Amino acid sequence: MSRRVFVGQAADVPVGEGRVVEAEGKALALFNVDGAFYALDNACAHRGGPLGEGDLDGTMVVCPWHAWRWDVKTGANANNPAVKMPCFPVSMDDGRVFVELA
Repeated sequence: MSRRVFVGQAADVPVGEGRVVEAEGKALALFNVDGAFYALDNACAHRGGPLGEGDLDGTMVVCPWHAWRWDVKTGANANNPAVKMPCFPVSMDDGRVFVELA
C-alpha cells in the first residue's frame, strides 16, 4: 500500500529547477517542469550523484557529478532509455507537494 508523503511547498521549487527533498528518510529529487512536478530517487544510478542539485534542461536533469542525463518524467537515461531511475508519483494540494511512496 502506498503512502502519500508531504515533501514541501510548490513555491520552494521554481519553474525549471530541482531540489533535494526528504520523504520518510529517503532523499528524492523534486523537479518543476513548467508547473508540473516530478520526483526521482536523488542518487544517480551511475555513481550516486545528487540529481536534485543538477541542472534541468526541459525535462532532462544533468547529474552534477558525471553529466549523465535523465528524463524526469520517465526516469529514462538519455543515452540508453532501458536504464531507468526510480520515479515517484507526485500530487499537489493547495500549493503543497506530496509524493507517493510504496
